[in-house]
Amino acid sequence: MVDLNTLPRRHYTTGPTPLEHLGDLSMKLGGPQIWIKRDDQLGLTQGGNKTRKLEFLIADALAQGADTLVTAGGVQSNHCRLTLSAARREGLDCHLVLEEDLGPDAKPVPAEAGGNPAEHTGNFLLFDLLGADSVEVHPHGSDLIARAENLAAELKGRGKNPYIIPVGGSNATGALGYVDCAQELLTQFAEVGLDVSSLVTPSGSAGMQAGLIAGLHREGSQIPVLGINVSRTQEVQEHKIVGLVDEVASFLELPPVPRDRSVGLGDYFGTGYGLPTPGMVEAVRLFAETEGILLDPVYTGKAAAGLIDLIRQGRFEANDTVVFIHSGGVPGLYARAGAFA
Repeated sequence: MVDLNTLPRRHYTTGPTPLEHLGDLSMKLGGPQIWIKRDDQLGLTQGGNKTRKLEFLIADALAQGADTLVTAGGVQSNHCRLTLSAARREGLDCHLVLEEDLGPDAKPVPAEAGGNPAEHTGNFLLFDLLGADSVEVHPHGSDLIARAENLAAELKGRGKNPYIIPVGGSNATGALGYVDCAQELLTQFAEVGLDVSSLVTPSGSAGMQAGLIAGLHREGSQIPVLGINVSRTQEVQEHKIVGLVDEVASFLELPPVPRDRSVGLGDYFGTGYGLPTPGMVEAVRLFAETEGILLDPVYTGKAAAGLIDLIRQGRFEANDTVVFIHSGGVPGLYARAGAFA
């Protein structure tokens, strides 16, 4: 078994992120007892789950002598914001390859339904403030990784040494951040005396969920990690989760992880990635009104909507303990303010 402490790693957060009991929300929903892991409070600009991934990815880039980062995502990508922030911290160049949220046949989203995500606000504003070395915006459905690879080749031709980080930082290296988080969670559960029934997490590029699954498996924990998909059907997303779990387990020289540990529910992403749903709006308002906690509309808002619906369906017992992973992304809330008007 590979020891994480032997691997190259940068550190962007001081200490564990908080684990908080959401007593008022739990009472409002009639149980279970809901706790929240505040990974929105991770280091780098405005925090979020990608910070844990970047600690390993940036270390790998530096070990390879990189002087430039190239990565890709949506126009309101939290991953791109945090990659750019890490680049500023490390003195690296950073180039962003972005995708419009809407497909070529889709109608523009009116302001009252969430506004134009490419407006100079939210994460897109932060790309400017953080001084991205270049920002390209391509039509929805473009092959971003192919363009990132071409851009990296162009930069190499100019004498740079680029390092490509995949969408969401979700490869085996990035997922190590959440293998480590699994250990952090188990330590916190023991300190508070929690018998946790389930972890509930957003599931997008799947690095966070796959890392948690592999990390808990590594520690011999049977706590299930229930993913709420933000962009794909259950069948497609679970195939993605399983593939990455297997990669991480192989890298860490772990025994095979049972297939049934990888669950991603596809009932809550609505009409598409980043597009508002009534459940998301209700969940964001409910967390804010009961606990003073802001969720983002793309990941945590939809995952919380799934959690709330599962509670109402009776998926959890009143005396269960459920831990919700707040993956951050709050800057994206301001780019879609119209959804809450």
